[in-house]
Amino acid sequence: MERFKEIDQALDKLKIDIKNISPSILEKIEEDLDLRFSHESTKIEGNTLSIYEVKTLLVDKTSIGGKDLREIYEVVNHKKAFDYIKSHLEEDLDEELIKDLHQILMDNIFSGGIYRNGNVRITGASFSPPSWEAVRQEMKNFIEDYKIKKENTHPVELAAWVHAEFIRIHPFQDGNGRSARLLLNFILMKRGYLPIVIEAKNRPAYYQALDNYGREGDLGLFLDMVRELELGTIGDYLK
Repeated sequence: MERFKEIDQALDKLKIDIKNISPSILEKIEEDLDLRFSHESTKIEGNTLSIYEVKTLLVDKTSIGGKDLREIYEVVNHKKAFDYIKSHLEEDLDEELIKDLHQILMDNIFSGGIYRNGNVRITGASFSPPSWEAVRQEMKNFIEDYKIKKENTHPVELAAWVHAEFIRIHPFQDGNGRSARLLLNFILMKRGYLPIVIEAKNRPAYYQALDNYGREGDLGLFLDMVRELELGTIGDYLK
């Protein structure tokens, strides 16, 4: 597909060049991405830990004083959830994987892996997620649609759609944003692409793009964002 040609060409180059990167340097690059992903994904949802505090928790394995326990669990759980999807790339997207992922994210916060039993509102959104009674059928439809789309949709577009559609459904009481960003990267990595980091500073554009999809079914803005981030991540590796 023409709109993804630049990404695919850059990725092909990276697959050749990456053989020249020493394993220790590659490990450091991946560690940095893991760290930034957990920091930015939780920060989007209001977590106040700094990047240095996140590094202390995840890399140095040292506790942080004076911080709310929930914020600490959010970061630690996010890293565990990311490790989980990286170790399950041989599997395909289904409801069991989604529920397991959410359960890891919510560990020590509340009971995860259970679809909501009440209606929710997305702050600032111009659309309303389906009623809680419809969530189970919506999720079944989501997986069935995914199975169809994965056959003829570019992986970057597929990943963007999985994220946006998951947010539209909002199947859980909390943790939907973090789950969606993890699922987006699951789809990318499963198909040989690199994970991306949506930064909290870009939250307005990110929310606007998702709102466009939830209200009108228009994936355009969000797909452009994911496409540019994927290209940027590949470019960082190439540097």
